[in-house]
Amino acid sequence: MENIQNVIAKDLLKIKAVFFSPDKPFTWASGIKSPVYCDNRLTLTAPEVRLDVESALAETVKKEFPEAEVLMGTSTAGIAHAAITAHILGMPMGYVRSGAKDHGRQNQIEGKLEKGQKVVVVEDLISTGGSVLEVVSVLREAGAEVLGVVSIFTYGMKKGIERLKEANVRNVSLTNFDVIANIAAEENYVKKEDVKRLIAFRDNPQDESWIGAK
Repeated sequence: MENIQNVIAKDLLKIKAVFFSPDKPFTWASGIKSPVYCDNRLTLTAPEVRLDVESALAETVKKEFPEAEVLMGTSTAGIAHAAITAHILGMPMGYVRSGAKDHGRQNQIEGKLEKGQKVVVVEDLISTGGSVLEVVSVLREAGAEVLGVVSIFTYGMKKGIERLKEANVRNVSLTNFDVIANIAAEENYVKKEDVKRLIAFRDNPQDESWIGAK
């Protein structure tokens, strides 16, 4: 059976959930120029890919975090993945809002969560780690024991790796930037000589010298 990292990488490339454009880079909200566009929400509208992704997330939870009692999705991208994965596993799930509601019970955590429960966070992608660490912080403040994070894709950026380590958060991703970049070259989504440029971006997004490199 093919390595799950490769399977998911090929799936994401096929539906353009991950799309490389090193010669015409995208601009992130932060102003950073990026050779990659990532929208894992597209997996939800591709049934075959969705099955691969959610099955792999379920297997990852079982294998890496067997003590998990509740899945919590990040808002909003992780909610559907958490729900489908929890359904496969027969587990309860909820999600964490980016901020508390300003009405009703003013919840930030949606779904039942007891103090001391063992939680796994479900995220669609990890870049610098900021958003998922905010979710972890909210859950910990509520008394949950956060076992770790499962995500579809990680950039493997140094800043993200360091921040997760500092917060004592373990992330397990189905696939990563390096795997996808190499498969993209093998399957002619990008030129083989562009892989070094892609990895240069991953290593230091602030350095734009990769844009004109050959």
